Amino acid sequence: MASRNNRHTTRRPSPQRRPMQAQVHVPRGAARPSRSAGRPSPRTVSPYAARDFGSAQPRVSTVKVGSLAQSQAGRNARVNQTYRAHMTKVFVALAVCAVLAAACAGVYFSSLFSIKQVTVSGVEHLTSSEMTQLANVPSDTTLLRVDARAIEESIMRDAWVADVDVQRVFPDTLNLAVTERAIGAVVEVGVDEGKSTEQWALSIDGMWLCMIPEEGSEAASSISPKIYEDKANVLSIKDVAYGVAPEVGTYCSDESIVNALDIVTGLTTELKDQVKSVSATSTENTTITLDSNVEIAFGSAEGIRDKERVCLQIMADHPDAVSYINVRVAASPTWRTK
Repeated sequence: MASRNNRHTTRRPSPQRRPMQAQVHVPRGAARPSRSAGRPSPRTVSPYAARDFGSAQPRVSTVKVGSLAQSQAGRNARVNQTYRAHMTKVFVALAVCAVLAAACAGVYFSSLFSIKQVTVSGVEHLTSSEMTQLANVPSDTTLLRVDARAIEESIMRDAWVADVDVQRVFPDTLNLAVTERAIGAVVEVGVDEGKSTEQWALSIDGMWLCMIPEEGSEAASSISPKIYEDKANVLSIKDVAYGVAPEVGTYCSDESIVNALDIVTGLTTELKDQVKSVSATSTENTTITLDSNVEIAFGSAEGIRDKERVCLQIMADHPDAVSYINVRVAASPTWRTK
């Protein structure tokens, strides 16, 4: 009985019940939460990560105080050495520049490259004495110290000179390369209230060059013979209005003379070779005379090509029979026979 009682009174321990979890209603079709939600995620450890097997002490390297001082001293020595080398180069460069500057100054102010001769090229209408006076090169100068600009400006004052280039020819020569103006016509200008005339050389660009003295006179011996050669080969402009006052080195401002100059320098056909003189009483009354004594009332220099063509055609149609042609209006010319 006792054993039975013991059997009934002895009970097995009941298993511990887990607390009930609240049920959550999830709508149909919605994603169900993961069972692991709310739980801490397991820590992922890389297999290559260093493992901590206890508290590791930091590594400490020991350096002697004397070694640090020696290292710093070595760096300072290298810096000083580099600086000294750089400054040495600078001082050497400055010394070389100073020597070169002193040498150049010595050569510049010395008598080296002294000018022993002055040559002139391109001059036909100016004499050697005239060029010497114009250039006025100092006797004690050198090719290095000569003032070329001053010489050019001095030479350019002469009306015959259109351009000049001062050239240094080492070791001792100074060459003056001159470009002269050419005579375009010789103009007869009335003087002494029209009682006499003077002949003046007029350049192609309209500048008064010089008064041409009578050939064989004392004044003629002081000018270049080339002027008389050119005078014989250019046209003469006559009958200009009284009161024209030429001045050497100035441009002609008289309209009738300028118009006549445009005619004599603008003719390009065979008519130019036949012209003997040009009368320039006025622009509209400008008349040219041919070697055959045919007078052509030319008028203005405008339309010069058409006027040339008409004159040549009339003389070709009436050979040796024409004494006068009027081409002031080239479209309606008139002429008169002998």
